[in-house]
Amino acid sequence: MSQPSSFWWQKYGTLAQMAQASVALLGFVAILFQINEIRANNRAASARQVFLGYTDLAFKNPKFSEPDYAAIKAASRDQQVQYESFVSYFLYACEEATAAFAGRREWMASCDYDLKPHLPFLCEKSSTEPAYLETYSADTQQWVKASMKTASVTPPDCKLGKT
Repeated sequence: MSQPSSFWWQKYGTLAQMAQASVALLGFVAILFQINEIRANNRAASARQVFLGYTDLAFKNPKFSEPDYAAIKAASRDQQVQYESFVSYFLYACEEATAAFAGRREWMASCDYDLKPHLPFLCEKSSTEPAYLETYSADTQQWVKASMKTASVTPPDCKLGKT
């Protein structure tokens, strides 16, 4: 006797089982999408918080946000360290903001605007301690170097040129 022919779905299960598997797969994909969105939102919130912290620091320390670098170099070692920490915080804030908001040019424009007065310090620091800039991402390093080139800030004098 010949075996009765079976339908294709009978090899793989009933229609209800296939529907259940499809719904489970859709649910898994939705969970992955939701996790990715939560991660992006957390990164954006963190970047905003860091940049807000930098803005608060700049407000409380106008001598560092618009520095007279010659005066800072002549000041006490404590003030020099405070200024270096200020610039480090600024670079970190910009690094976070530009990574979290890659498609939003206004964040980079804000960082570009705030970077210019710090270029003489970064130029000197880069020539005396090349490892300093290496503590930041490759994008941040390129951004600082390109900004120095645009502003004609070069060793050994490291002064802002005409732009």
